[in-house]
This record gives sequence, C-alpha cells and structure tokens, in this order.
Amino acid sequence: MSTSQESERTPGRPTAAVLVTGSELLTGQVADANGPFLARELGGLGVVVSRVVLVGDRPDDLRAALAFAAGDDLVVTSGGLGPTADDLTADLVAEFCDAPMETDPGLRDRIHARIEGWAARAGWAGAALDEATAKQARVPRGADVLEPVGTAPGLVVRAAAGTGGNGPLVVVLPGPPRELQGMWLAALASPPLAELLARAPRATSRLLRFAGLPESEIAGSLRELGGRLDLSRVEVTTCLRRSELEVDLHPLPGAEGVAGELAELLVERHRRRLISADGTGTDELLARALLAQGATVATGESCTGGLLAGRLVDRPGSSAYMAGGVVAYSNEAKTSLLGVPADMIAEHGAVSPEVARALADGARERLGADIGVGITGVAGPDGGTEAKPVGYVCLCVSTADGEVIARDPQLPGGRADVRERSVDLAVHLLLRITGVTGGDAHR
Repeated sequence: MSTSQESERTPGRPTAAVLVTGSELLTGQVADANGPFLARELGGLGVVVSRVVLVGDRPDDLRAALAFAAGDDLVVTSGGLGPTADDLTADLVAEFCDAPMETDPGLRDRIHARIEGWAARAGWAGAALDEATAKQARVPRGADVLEPVGTAPGLVVRAAAGTGGNGPLVVVLPGPPRELQGMWLAALASPPLAELLARAPRATSRLLRFAGLPESEIAGSLRELGGRLDLSRVEVTTCLRRSELEVDLHPLPGAEGVAGELAELLVERHRRRLISADGTGTDELLARALLAQGATVATGESCTGGLLAGRLVDRPGSSAYMAGGVVAYSNEAKTSLLGVPADMIAEHGAVSPEVARALADGARERLGADIGVGITGVAGPDGGTEAKPVGYVCLCVSTADGEVIARDPQLPGGRADVRERSVDLAVHLLLRITGVTGGDAHR
C-alpha cells in the first residue's frame, strides 16, 4: 500500500518508466526479476518510477509501450537484445528515437572474440554464428554502447528527434538478470544517464520494520498524525514482506525533518511491535546478535524441509553461528536422527508442541549448539484434522541453559505460504531468545 501526497511528476525529480520485454513473462513461465531491481535502483537514486510494464515480444506492443512512456524523462528496457529474429528491442528503440541502425565493426569484433572459443568447442561456429554476431553489433546511430556482459551490448540512446529533442533518454539492457545487473554500473557511468541523474535531488529515506502489526494500524496512525504534521512532501509506502510490515518514508528535499519526526512518532506508538527503526533486516539483526554472543544454532525441521537452515546460511559468514540442521520428515527420522521418543509421537502426534520441543532439544544436543529450533506442522493441502487443521504449526526454540520459547499458531495460506511463514516466525523467535526484540513483536 502506498500513501502519498506526491504527484507522479514531481518538480525537480526526473521520472522513469521501466519496460521489461519477453513473452515468457506474460505467460507466467518466468518471473520478472529485472523490473523490481531497476525500480529499487532508480528509486534510490532519486528518480520517480512512474510505471513498470511487462511487454511481449511483439513489435507493435513494444512500440505502444515506448509511446506510452514518451512523457517520462527516462525509459529503461530489458530484454530483446539476443541474436534471434524476435529480439527487436534495439531496432524498435532506434525507430522510436529516429536513430538509424548501423553496424559497429569494433563491437562486432569484440563480441566475436568473446564467443569464438566457446562456439568452436560446441561445434556452432560458422555462417549462422557470424550472422548472429553481426545482428548484435548493429546499434542506433549516436548511441553510447555498453560492453556486453554476455554477448549482447547495452545501449544509451539520446532523446527522440520525433519529440522535438525533448523525448526521454532510453537505456537498453539485456534480459538475463545476471547480465543486466552486471551492466548496471556501466549504464550509470554513461555520460547521458549520469547527467540526468545529477539533476535528481537526493533525500534520505527512513525504513521502519514491524512484526505482528497490521497495515490498518499504520494507516490509522498516519491519518491521525497527518492532522498534526504536513505530510504533503513525504511519501509513505507500506509493504508486508516476510511476515513483517515495512514502512518506508521518502521525503522530498527539504522535508527530511518532517519525515524524521513522523518516524519517531510511529516508533513511539508501535514500539512493542518494532523490529528495527533504521531499516536493518531481520536476518542481519539475528546474525549480529549470534556473532556478538558467540552463540551457535542447530535446526530440526519437519514441515519446512530445511527452509530455515537454508535461510540461516544465506548470509556470508554464517558458518560462525550455524552448527547444522536436520530434516526429519518421517516419524522414524525424528526418532533415529534427533531422539524424539516414539511413544511421545504416538501419544501427542508428530505435529504437537511436545514434538517441536523434542526436535529443538535433539538438534541442539546432537549438533552441539547453544540454541536449537524445532518446527513441525501441517503444511497441507491435505492431512489436516479438526484438532490440527492445515496451517497448524508447532515451533520451539530452546537453549542450553534451559530457556524455552514455543508457539503453535494456525498460519494462513497454501502449502508454500505456511512453510515460509513458519520460517519467518522461527527467525523472529530466535531474535527474541537472543534478546534483540521483546515478545510482543512476534505474537
């Protein structure tokens, strides 16, 4: 949800449209990673991202999208730069900018040098490969060429002559996220884009993180505080991510003081649900606490199937605090690998607070860790009962000195939602047991 008094075209702030091409994105076969990346990067640079549009590999669709974005200061495209016939982004951008396509001989030679060894080993060298290389070396006249990360160059094309020289600057980037992100710094360093970004006024945003706080509570606070503060120059965006509510305050230049006062008032009102007031993420907070305490963690997971262990080791340096994890899915595995008594499972069921505690203790003891985490639940879509419906999950965190925190909520959503939310809650309980946050944020 976004609450903002800021217009789409804010004086002094350039606007941008992001056009992500690829018919596979429209069919759902591939999830778009480039649009969110570009929106985050541009927003952090002071640019107002007015739209992110997914466009199929059809010439008329991309033409229409470019025309739709013609009123923005900047257009960034991704995809459509490959060697095949449906890779038409460069040609259509050249048409939009009234810049005829020309072959860049030096670029052609550099692309050829990048792939000739691989092509020879794969047996793909020959006329077809030469033709593909030549296609990728055709660029709009006057464009700044961004060196390929893969085989496709990027482009920075100046304003369209068809709009009287006042059209948008167009940055053309490849579709594979690895290549696009690898080329991004070069795009920022290109003189036309650097000049445009230099005009973007910067303001420091403020990110607050809460757990267990619904958006409606923040909305109510904003309505009330709006009667006391002039929020017309502060954009407030709220987003539920990983079971946490992120409240992002973006002040326009000159409104930093108002944004700071608003942040302090929101923290004061909702302190019991606060995770961090400076934007620090949950995983980073947990890592810092574990490293500072010299503590180690072991996991015993059933329904989450190792997702918690995977999340804990995502961060570089996690070997300092992650002892290990066991996926004990079957009852036999729970007993043989983590020492959960068979009679406990028979009496209480595999999904029970008792078994979650036994999983936590077993993981901690068998892996020699300071903290153990146990998770067992009914992820669905089948297997639920009236007493233990789908979404019922039992979690326990225990320490070597006898501290125990346990929860057994019924989590909403489908199978993937239940598993992901179980991991979120487990991380929050670890934050509590390490003393980073109080209990109210995780209820």
